[in-house]
Amino acid sequence: MGSEPVTPQSDVMRPVEDRLTAAYLQMCKRRLIRGTYRTPARVHGRRRWYLYLAAARVAGAFGFELVKRIDPSERDEGRNFTADADTMIGTRRLDNLQHCVEDVLRRGVPGDLIETGVWRGGASIFMRAVLHAHGVTDRTVWVADSFQGLPKPDAARYPADARDELWKASALAVSVEEVKANFEAYGLLDDQVRFLVGWFSDTLPTAPIERLAVLRLDGDLYQSTMDALTALYPRLSVGGYVIVDDYGAMESCRKAVDDFRAERAITDDIERIDWTGVFWRRSS
Repeated sequence: MGSEPVTPQSDVMRPVEDRLTAAYLQMCKRRLIRGTYRTPARVHGRRRWYLYLAAARVAGAFGFELVKRIDPSERDEGRNFTADADTMIGTRRLDNLQHCVEDVLRRGVPGDLIETGVWRGGASIFMRAVLHAHGVTDRTVWVADSFQGLPKPDAARYPADARDELWKASALAVSVEEVKANFEAYGLLDDQVRFLVGWFSDTLPTAPIERLAVLRLDGDLYQSTMDALTALYPRLSVGGYVIVDDYGAMESCRKAVDDFRAERAITDDIERIDWTGVFWRRSS
């Protein structure tokens, strides 16, 4: 499927530059999720949502460490993450992100890259790593987030979000200073990374972005997803990609995507990445 990274069949015949690029990006992925992929291991984290992380923080406040034994394949799928990881998404979604970025580079699709909803910045860091690995200096990675968690649902305007309580999850509120420090830790904080700080409804419509080649959505809510699509999809180049992180996990997100596509008669096939992530390539 199209979600696989660009990797030729034979490593033996590949130029050393290609092998070094692939090795660098693989190490970035493993570092971002703190994965070793050897045997089931005791890790920090949660199985599906955010309660486990909150419990881990409480335990840590008393000098204890909350751990859970999981199958590493669940981390490939992004169903678990370690408490010190820089991203919640697993290797399959990182592989897909690599594929999408490398594909637009190979085909010369014009535009920058953006993630809307970044948590600790892991997926955005990885997009910058892909550009770095391929020596691309004329594209920007845009990092868009409130950096204070999710907005309180506006039930009157967005009924699909009415019962959502993720705005109460303090673990989702990561400051812009912490995200910048994470970029710096990978040596990837430079003038090809730009931050859009604030609620999507305030920042995205007027963001100084001319064209996009990859649009990655991770806003959880109907409102956040719709705000991002409405503001940014018109700037997505034909041949560019939309990646939706929460399509399978969050009914409100899925409804926003489906409503947006229906309103604009978008018929490009939605392809599944893993249990929750999907993507499509814009054809017109």
